[in-house]
Amino acid sequence: MNDKNNNKNGIRIDLMRESQLAGMGRTEKIRHIIDKVKSGCIVVLESGLSPDDHAMLIEKTMAEIDQEDFTGVDIESYPDDTTKEDRGLLGRVLNRNESKTPSKNLTVIGPANRMETLHKDENQISAILNP
Repeated sequence: MNDKNNNKNGIRIDLMRESQLAGMGRTEKIRHIIDKVKSGCIVVLESGLSPDDHAMLIEKTMAEIDQEDFTGVDIESYPDDTTKEDRGLLGRVLNRNESKTPSKNLTVIGPANRMETLHKDENQISAILNP
């Protein structure tokens, strides 16, 4: 399937299953997401990115920003229930390895110049997508 957004007036949204990204290495996964967003696509991940993947996505995006063609990405996820403040310091220390695994939260990634988040809470993400 062609990754280019052929309809200039519409907004393409790709819903990606966790299993699709699980077979990719970190660099390949991040490149795949950036390429889709650079083409104007909104990417919705069934499962969130790990903190390391999230950081790498931001790092690679920052290196590719071009004011004319690519202004960056906007990333929104539901709050991760496993990182609530009520877990306390001991809970966070004992679960320090969880940073290597993706959260089980839906993540929406889109071009910064096309996606504007209006509201986000533990149940809903509301955004405006501009053509």
